[in-house]
Amino acid sequence: MDGADVVNSTVSGVLNAPLHPYYPLRVAIPGYVAKILTTQEILAIFVTTCLGILIPAWLYIRHARGDLPSSEIFTALWFVLCGFIHLGLEGYRVVQANSIKIQGYFAFNAHNIASQSTILAQLWKEYSFSDSRYLTADSFVVCMETITAVFWGPLSFACAWCIVADHPLRHPLQSIISLGQLYGDVLYYATCTFDYVNLGIEYSRPDPAYFWGYYVFLNAFWIVIPTCLLVHSTRETARAFTALKKASPAKGAK
Repeated sequence: MDGADVVNSTVSGVLNAPLHPYYPLRVAIPGYVAKILTTQEILAIFVTTCLGILIPAWLYIRHARGDLPSSEIFTALWFVLCGFIHLGLEGYRVVQANSIKIQGYFAFNAHNIASQSTILAQLWKEYSFSDSRYLTADSFVVCMETITAVFWGPLSFACAWCIVADHPLRHPLQSIISLGQLYGDVLYYATCTFDYVNLGIEYSRPDPAYFWGYYVFLNAFWIVIPTCLLVHSTRETARAFTALKKASPAKGAK
């Protein structure tokens, strides 16, 4: 191989090299800038932040309702965590100094998050190893995350308060939020599966940590737990109506 062939081979290799580490490898991610933080640093920040939210919440609940069963405390903390994730990650930010304007972080940055290096942007870049649609402004992902942030975020905090306060709106809210989370997660899995089966498109890197760890394991929480809570609220609602019917006078009785 002469010098010209070596140069041509090198140039060809550079031109054909992946532009980023996300799947599909040649998918367009305009303005992509590699993340700076390591996976370990990003996970440490995420776990530390979650604990910083959950521990004070747990202490408050124990102080306010010392008689609350452990299962109810767990449920309240679950909704606190959901509210934090939906509002903090999919979440909101103030974007104007003089007048407060609320925007969904992911939806607002969907078209340029790949070029950003904020902590939240790097967290999304880390998760995007399991689903590159978060860096390509995929229409389903943007709409799904916006709905999640706008509705399920605030309502999750409201439901957590209802559990601690023993408010009668607890189970209606728990049912609505859980069904919404379950429906969104099922569609999330379904759209990925549809594109893979029918179009042969893979959005997740094949590495077990990304596919099984991020894509399957992390999202499965929003399948299993909402299903359990939806069943729980359905049973409690049925019991309440049954008790109400038994306590009410028989129809037609004088």
